[in-house]
Amino acid sequence: MFFVLSKTLGIMLLPVNLLIGVGLLGAALMPTRFAALGRRLVVAASVLLAVIAFSPVGNLLIYSLEQRFPPWTPARGAPDGIIILGGSVDPDISFAHKIPVVRQAPDRVIVAAELARQYPDARIVFTGGNANLVSNDAKEGDYAGEVLEGLGVDKSRLTIERQSRNTVENAEFSKALVNPKPGERWLLITSAYHMPRSVGLFRKAGFAVEPYPVDWRVGRLGDLFVANFAMDGLSRTEIAVREWLGLVAYRLNGKTDTLFPGP
Repeated sequence: MFFVLSKTLGIMLLPVNLLIGVGLLGAALMPTRFAALGRRLVVAASVLLAVIAFSPVGNLLIYSLEQRFPPWTPARGAPDGIIILGGSVDPDISFAHKIPVVRQAPDRVIVAAELARQYPDARIVFTGGNANLVSNDAKEGDYAGEVLEGLGVDKSRLTIERQSRNTVENAEFSKALVNPKPGERWLLITSAYHMPRSVGLFRKAGFAVEPYPVDWRVGRLGDLFVANFAMDGLSRTEIAVREWLGLVAYRLNGKTDTLFPGP
């Protein structure tokens, strides 16, 4: 039920979807006796869409997420294993074209391949199934394995978890698959904005990981107020709001121990 709600109610609460819905409702009311309310809704939705498209609100929301964990340092030595969270390869489109299609967050697999070369004894685990509410049997892990092999990661080092549909299942299924031993050090690779939620869920699952954030969407603090292209502003706001909604939902559902997990 949690998964279904996240893919229905959660998606409708995202700013762009919500404001488009408000605008359409306003347009539907305009030919009726509620025309004045309809006009107000259309104007409000249009103005708010413009604000999130061109203002720094998306940058500010995503910056707080991305800066929660510092870059990983190799000072403590080589890790025992590396966990790569799914989200880069689109399984349904890959299935349709019979070839891996990397649509977003390519840093997750690129950095993982580089770390695999640096630490030849580390185990490499990719976790990701199909996050779509309605999907075929295509699994991201199947295609991500091909991508990692193409980047030079030997197949014998790869462990693929292909059943998880969301981050909480990434954490729980990865722990069951890996069975980490006390004292082992595991890196967790995911987008910087996604790291707080991911770390909180892995901690709740009892899997101690060291964050290795990648795929930043904003730069330094001084860059936050640089003018956006409309699509950049909308995209960053959507990403950030989705993460904040996820943090709140997982905390309320008891799947994390803190609202905003940190170092």
